Amino acid sequence: MGLVQLLKSQFVFHLMIAYVFMVSGIIVNLLQLCTLPLWLVSKQLARKVNVKLGYCIMSQMVAVLEWWSSTECTLYTDPESYPLFGKENAIVVLNHNFEIDFLCDWTFCDRFGVLGSSKVLAKKELAYVPIIGWMWYFLEIVFCKRKWEDDRKTVAESLQNLHDYPENFWFLLYCEGTRFTPKKHEISMQVAESKGLPKLKYHLLPRTKGFWVTAQNLRGNAAAVYDSTINFRHNETPTLLGLLNGKKYHADMYVRRIPLDSVPEEEAECAAWLHKLYQEKDSFQEHYAQTGRFPGPVNSPPRRLWSLINWLFWSCLLVFLLFLLLAQLVSSGSILTIATAVACCIAVSMGTRWMIGQTEIDRGSSYGNKQVSINNN
Repeated sequence: MGLVQLLKSQFVFHLMIAYVFMVSGIIVNLLQLCTLPLWLVSKQLARKVNVKLGYCIMSQMVAVLEWWSSTECTLYTDPESYPLFGKENAIVVLNHNFEIDFLCDWTFCDRFGVLGSSKVLAKKELAYVPIIGWMWYFLEIVFCKRKWEDDRKTVAESLQNLHDYPENFWFLLYCEGTRFTPKKHEISMQVAESKGLPKLKYHLLPRTKGFWVTAQNLRGNAAAVYDSTINFRHNETPTLLGLLNGKKYHADMYVRRIPLDSVPEEEAECAAWLHKLYQEKDSFQEHYAQTGRFPGPVNSPPRRLWSLINWLFWSCLLVFLLFLLLAQLVSSGSILTIATAVACCIAVSMGTRWMIGQTEIDRGSSYGNKQVSINNN
């Protein structure tokens, strides 16, 4: 292990990264709160401001991936589709097999200039979580309860509200509903067998209702579906802790552009179309397992400096302020003040451990661990 790698593995640096992310995140949340009056004056201007503020938070995580761990992200796609990426609204269908694959998804959003305006379908509880959840609220992220009867109307209304969105956006959709695990895969394939559907080797059975509602309500707004499949080289199992330790990974993503007009409008036909799409995604993963690459040529955009600049700005500012505060605490000699500072450090440390724990595979969502109703898809 080199000296740089050894330094990156020290917990004090992880603590500083978490400190910068948390404090800057709260500052950005407060700034977003200050935009509430602006919504009454100019909705579109408020949206554009919140896109920039949201970028300040999300790009820090991209910077950890690209600049701290130096993880490489390679894009496989056809040269005809490549010029359209970032210049049109799209529904991006993603797989979710690893702890950090969502960061690789954010990386490509950043490289095509849509990170701050990207959207996801997230569970309602996340709207109340500081930093990410509050940021998403102001970015008009679509929240759901994962109960179809309750979600159908609210999700449709949220998607309709995006028709006059002033920035190009990608709607990131994890149709499997949860991260892949062997247990969830076994249960999912039992459902596939009961429905007479072909079994998948590398994916869970997609939940079609959410995709159908998304496609229906973004017609005329989104131009295409980007079928995106990601994997990591050398059978790597990447983790957030590995990134913080400065470990370098190499992600490969294969993206196909499919015009949204070619997706059937009728629900049953749309469901069949999505199941076929996932069978094709499975074949791409099989091709990758056999050859070590996805089909098609490589057309990778370069890393952008903006994520690094943003991260360095917040790091320099907040670390400087932290050292000023610590110097004042030491010079004051107050035991109570010093004890408060120590308690804050412990809180940040515990928060860091908690965030890392939430990304671990065995701590993933229980969604999909139980046998689901045949009619639920």
